[in-house]
Amino acid sequence: MAALLPALVASFALAACDVERRKSDAELGLSPQQAAGRKIYDNYCDRCHEPYSTRGKKGPGLKGVFKNKYLSMSGLPANDERVGDIIRLGRHEMPAYSQTLSQQQLDTLLVYMHTL
Repeated sequence: MAALLPALVASFALAACDVERRKSDAELGLSPQQAAGRKIYDNYCDRCHEPYSTRGKKGPGLKGVFKNKYLSMSGLPANDERVGDIIRLGRHEMPAYSQTLSQQQLDTLLVYMHTL
């Protein structure tokens, strides 16, 4: 057991190197509406989706989600209408947020997601 401790400490230290410091809204150049969308993202999306990485958590990473013509997992068009539908209605293991987010909150969230 004592021989495993240094290896565990080293692996945790290396894993910490992959973690990037969270940038502020100002560092990201977010507008007030985009910053408000980021707060919504933090509250509802971040637990399952990495915003600035293609690596996923429970769901896919969302870096560049609107930069591609199609969504990576579903093959649906990468546009506000389709992504909004997924957020509102859910998909596979993703819960639906139609009863949680207002249309204004959803629109604000989508504005932020365009910055990813």
